[in-house]
Amino acid sequence: MTGTIKNISQFKQKEEQLKLFEKAIENISEGMFILDSEYRFVEVNEACCKISLRNRSEFIGNLLTFDLYPESFSVQIRTMLKQQGRWANEVEAARGDKSHFHMELTIDAIYDELGELSHYVGVFSDISRRKQQEEELRKLTNNDLLTGLPNRSNLQVTLSNLVNKEISHTLMVLDLDNFKRINDSLGHQIGDQLLKLVSIRIKSSLPRNTSIYRLGGDEFAIVLDKEADISASAVMAGRVIEAFKTAFDINHEQLVLGLSIGIVLYPEDEQNEQALLRKADIAMYHAKSAGGNCYQFYSESLNQHAIRQLEIENLIREGLKEDLFEVYYQPKVDLKRGRVAGMEALVRLNHPTRGLIPPNDFIPLAEENGLIIEIGEIVLRKACFAAQKWREQGLFNGRVAVNLSSRQFALPDIQQRIESILRLTQLPACHLELEITEGTVIKQPETAIIVMQQLTKMGVSLALDDFGTGYSSLSYLKRFPIHTLKIDKAFVDDIDKSDRDLKMVDSIITIAHNMGLSVVGEGVEQTAQLNILRALNCEEIQGYIFSKAIKETEFTQLLQQDMEKSNTKINII
Repeated sequence: MTGTIKNISQFKQKEEQLKLFEKAIENISEGMFILDSEYRFVEVNEACCKISLRNRSEFIGNLLTFDLYPESFSVQIRTMLKQQGRWANEVEAARGDKSHFHMELTIDAIYDELGELSHYVGVFSDISRRKQQEEELRKLTNNDLLTGLPNRSNLQVTLSNLVNKEISHTLMVLDLDNFKRINDSLGHQIGDQLLKLVSIRIKSSLPRNTSIYRLGGDEFAIVLDKEADISASAVMAGRVIEAFKTAFDINHEQLVLGLSIGIVLYPEDEQNEQALLRKADIAMYHAKSAGGNCYQFYSESLNQHAIRQLEIENLIREGLKEDLFEVYYQPKVDLKRGRVAGMEALVRLNHPTRGLIPPNDFIPLAEENGLIIEIGEIVLRKACFAAQKWREQGLFNGRVAVNLSSRQFALPDIQQRIESILRLTQLPACHLELEITEGTVIKQPETAIIVMQQLTKMGVSLALDDFGTGYSSLSYLKRFPIHTLKIDKAFVDDIDKSDRDLKMVDSIITIAHNMGLSVVGEGVEQTAQLNILRALNCEEIQGYIFSKAIKETEFTQLLQQDMEKSNTKINII
């Protein structure tokens, strides 16, 4: 009996200890959670819910993940816990209201009586206030006193964060070419004034919120994490160099500085922040050794690409300024009548010394930098003038087709711009056809439908170009207010060789006709292709079998020949 009482007493004592532990866990200010052996939440305390602004039900049964980091980070932590039984660090986390906070987190493994891993316990505290104070202190100690810009240690923290979160970015290191000579000859006071003006000049040449740093002496750095591709980096570097062509005015002295820039890309060139800085320095020294006042990518292949891109952009700008863009016309032929039914207006850049620049060389870049809008308006205006002239000469009564780029299509005043050109050229809207690619309309189909409806209300015809290469679903296709489908050359190429391509083209034509649309086959070069499209009841074709794209004067002659042959009832095809 004495032994039984003793056992009951010990049991109650342990029960009270457990209750005490439970109360302690519930009342401590730190967040606590318990995970099972598969890293899923089985219990959380009140502080955990309070700090994270989440309900208990949002935790229980869910896998431990760090949502603000790549999935690989969470996998790495779980692997370390399994191997080492412990993990501790500072991490950023998201609250239930989508706000972020910093936590100091420790997770330990729990083993059962047999030494088998059964659970994990995590303890964390909200250190956002501390991190904020540290950040304020860091700003005081990590900002350059002369220019007010963040300094080298600040840059290293930024790069470390970007690398940890696997965010693509570009690092540029800038060095002034002639600064030492100016500093030595005019004194450090003038040199300091000049550095202040340099920092302002760099800032003013770049978009807002671009991160700029002073690394020390006459060396600066720029981090781009929004537009971290090659072309954008080259454009930014070019802007900074261009900004330095204007002299600095200090104490009535005109001082001209050159600038050398080294560019490195993450993750393409390097995956470590220290190595990124080192490689950016190497690229910068290459720029200096090349004569200075230029930029260099760490990768030579990127250098060549950037140089070529810059050359093409300069040619585009020169072409716009000097009116070097010409419009060539490729006829569309009515297969039943064998007559020219219309034409597609195609842009060419005809440089006085470089000759014709292939469209594939300049159109993608023009799309990227927005210059395609100005080019597109030039093509539209010239094509409408030409079509109206042919109408007045009695040579033509069809439609001239002009490609509408995705940039133009997205303009809020695109309808007004087209109306303005039609008024200027006096071409009736029914004689204009706008070709829009699948890729343009499928990005935001609902918005695209509204824009297309506005254009068709003007009386303009719409053609869906490159059909079959994009991702248009039939549900959207039937809602697009279009009049014509253009079958992409990629399908026409093998229509006489591939049974699959033949069936696909047959299906496209059948669908189009069932929807009341006409069809144009692009890139027709062989008689066999022509005969198949005619047999499939394709209305029109365009391609080298009839004519390549030709100048306006040559197209006038082609229309005259077409008129003469129609009068003698001889078909062109």
